Amino acid sequence: MTQQVNDATESSGGASARLAKSSISTDIGFLLAKLHAAGSVLNNAALAEFGLKERSYSVLALACGNLGPTQRELAEFLSLDPSQIVALIDELEQRGLVERRPGISDRRQKLVAATKAGRTLHAAAQKATRAAEARQLDMLTGDEVASLRSILHKAVWSGNPADR
Repeated sequence: MTQQVNDATESSGGASARLAKSSISTDIGFLLAKLHAAGSVLNNAALAEFGLKERSYSVLALACGNLGPTQRELAEFLSLDPSQIVALIDELEQRGLVERRPGISDRRQKLVAATKAGRTLHAAAQKATRAAEARQLDMLTGDEVASLRSILHKAVWSGNPADR
C-alpha cells in the first residue's frame, strides 16, 4: 500500500509541484486535510495487518485508556455519528477486543472497555501507527514534530469555546 502511495505521488509529482504554487496551498484547512489524507493512507496500511482501520483503532485506543468512555462520548470525541460508533464497537466486540459495560451512575449508558486481547492488539497496533507517523514526518526534526503536535493540540482543544 505504501508503495502505491509513493508511485502515485511520483507520477503526479509534476502536477503536484505545479499546483502547490496556487493560493490554496497555504490555506491551513487545506494543508491539514492533505496531511490527514496522507496520514490516513499510511495508518490504514500499517493497521491492516491487525484487521483495523483508523476509526476502529481510535475506538480501541480510547477503550484501552482508564477513562471509561461511553458510546456517546466516543461519538462526540471522534466526530462520528452515534450509529457509526455502534457499528465500530459491534465489530470490535465480535472480535473480543472490547466489551460494553453498564454505566456506573446511569446503567442505561454503555461504557466501552478493552479486553485483555484488545489491550494486547492495541499495543502492537500502536507501535505500527507510531512508525507510520514517523515515516510521514521524517522530514521534520524532533523539535518540529513536538511543535507541530503542540500547535495542533492547542488549535483543536482550545479553538472551540465548547471545549474550553
